[in-house]
Amino acid sequence: MENFFKLKQNKTTVRREVIGGLTTFVSMAYIFFLNPQILGQAGVPTGAVFLAAIIVAVFGTLLMGLYANVPFALAPGIGMQAYFTYTIVFGFGFSWQEALAVVFLVGLVDIVITMTHGRQAIVRGIPAELKAAIGGGIGLFVTYIGLKNAGFINYLVDAKNVLSVNDSAYHGSFPSKVSSILAGGGVTPELAKFNSASVLLALIGLVILVVLMMRKVPAAFLITLILTTLIGIPMGVTATHLSPATSLSASFTSLQDVFGQAWGAKGMGSLFSNWHHASLALITIFAMGLTGLFDAIGTLIGIGNQTGIFSKEDQQAFEHDHGFNSKMDRALVVDTFTTTLAGVAGTSNTTTFIESATGVGAGARTGLANVVTAIGFAAMVVLAPLVSVVPTAATAPLLILVGISMMGEFKKIAWDKLEVALPAFFTSVFMAFAYSISYGIAAGFIFYIIVKYALGKFKDVSPVLLIVSAFFLANFVILAFM
Repeated sequence: MENFFKLKQNKTTVRREVIGGLTTFVSMAYIFFLNPQILGQAGVPTGAVFLAAIIVAVFGTLLMGLYANVPFALAPGIGMQAYFTYTIVFGFGFSWQEALAVVFLVGLVDIVITMTHGRQAIVRGIPAELKAAIGGGIGLFVTYIGLKNAGFINYLVDAKNVLSVNDSAYHGSFPSKVSSILAGGGVTPELAKFNSASVLLALIGLVILVVLMMRKVPAAFLITLILTTLIGIPMGVTATHLSPATSLSASFTSLQDVFGQAWGAKGMGSLFSNWHHASLALITIFAMGLTGLFDAIGTLIGIGNQTGIFSKEDQQAFEHDHGFNSKMDRALVVDTFTTTLAGVAGTSNTTTFIESATGVGAGARTGLANVVTAIGFAAMVVLAPLVSVVPTAATAPLLILVGISMMGEFKKIAWDKLEVALPAFFTSVFMAFAYSISYGIAAGFIFYIIVKYALGKFKDVSPVLLIVSAFFLANFVILAFM
């Protein structure tokens, strides 16, 4: 064990690694309850999502520890869970099977980019302020979803601005059964009245989480999830009945129906069935891949550099070598292969979790900590029947706080410089208000080019940015004429 993980070289011990691994596990355990909540809205069986997330988290976390020898755990990312449900399925109209196919293809594309070192060209080609805007924008997007799920926001719809009902033109009267309403700018958000048990429970959960976070209580997210769910029992919000459909055996049965759907007729078989689907699929694959790449690199560099897990030699090897000699190179390889497995298993894209910082803070420095974390993830399988018990009101506060923490990226943007602020603003705001990470990236890239052209600095625009923006524009033109 000493020789394999190089404990002395990394100035750590078995005890420190075990404590660090357990700390990371406790900090991340909440994600396995949040993941089914979000993907379940897209139609994916929640029991299957719960098990699929555990499978890919155990695989990725173990591989990260054994191959890269770093204490960074992997699991389905919250931003990508939201992207899966609210953008790909709800926004673009893909089925959940097609969305899984997209996740699988994102993994494949990321593997090619990583193995050919194309990621270096991409990282260099995207301006730093746009990378920061993407990270902060996803935080704004996730927070907005959390506020909506909590029921804190209502929407007033002026009848004069209703454009369609049930996907048909509105002519002044509503059918007896309404499944969807599309309105224009007459929709006005307002703060909800706190007279609903579900909304009140979400507020209680948010207050609990804020207090725990301010006091820096370990496992604040998991504690909040459990407490809010328990408080919801006497309030009538938490469902306490466990039906046979939520049993462990039922979850494994549903996993069989989900595993491999990305390759099936309803997944890959229909993903490129027409030009409309194909264009959206390609845009989505690029946007998810780009976001995942920045997310992984940002987390690895942010935690690794501060703690010395990545030495200066590691960083130089990552930027200049054409092999896979650095820990960071190997960590990115693991990250991309795990996302490919996620698409096959039945969950959204995985990412290197920022919560790994809690384990690193507790002393973890090598992959041995990841082995401990992975064992903890695997042990959670027995909790599958409890997934349906956790109410949305208990998970909404977690989304709000995670989103807020991601907005820290905004501090890297020079907002006092209009040349920088314009594209950064459109990137982040369009992500939240257009309910699409893809369209946020598109808006930011396009306005960046416009600003540089207006300033006579068009030569500053990288070929990567030009090619991607042209692709985005082509997609918008296709959508306009559909």
